[in-house]
Amino acid sequence: MHLFNLSRSGLIDYTAAQVAHNFPDGRGSVRARIADHLDEALVRLQRCINAVRIWKPDEFNYLQSSQYCTYLYFLSNTIWRNTGDTEVCTKLFLLNKLLNGIDCFYEIAMPDIFLIGHSVGIVLAKATYSNYFLLFQNSTVGKNFGVAPVIEEGVIMYPNTAVVGRATVRKNTVISQGVGVINCETPGNCIAFRGEAGALTFKPLKTNILADFFRL
Repeated sequence: MHLFNLSRSGLIDYTAAQVAHNFPDGRGSVRARIADHLDEALVRLQRCINAVRIWKPDEFNYLQSSQYCTYLYFLSNTIWRNTGDTEVCTKLFLLNKLLNGIDCFYEIAMPDIFLIGHSVGIVLAKATYSNYFLLFQNSTVGKNFGVAPVIEEGVIMYPNTAVVGRATVRKNTVISQGVGVINCETPGNCIAFRGEAGALTFKPLKTNILADFFRL
């Protein structure tokens, strides 16, 4: 994958310098960890970038905030899966939180293909996620009494939405702005609205909204 305006070693230095500046404890082999696992993380990132319609295939721009946010997740998750190093991964997780306002822990198993429209205020629990997941600012996926939701393929969470607890969001569900899916299930191929007394209302999905965002 082509790194826009930055070499591989430059990206390693850039990321490591950000970590060192924000967490100046001098602990951990941050640069070495990044160097050892960067290539695998970039392969994962490339697949994600290539599936997003608005992004140029096979190119990573470290100054594109949504791409860099996704990169930091893949990097921290890759290092954690391969080494179990929680110290470096925690710093990368916190760096993502500082830069992009997102709470996406490195242990979370995000899908191969997802798109963060605007990262600010997003909170993601250790739930079940699937490909072609699109989420926008102030959206939350959370547990309720230790029970986490299941999000199937092709789900869109517009701003200020929530999926919480024993919830199953079926394939091709669009959650309208401000709507919460809490301890319930959507039928799939639908748009979820807020009905009377806060009850959910579902309408059939008549257009393929995902096609505007992803190369399906």
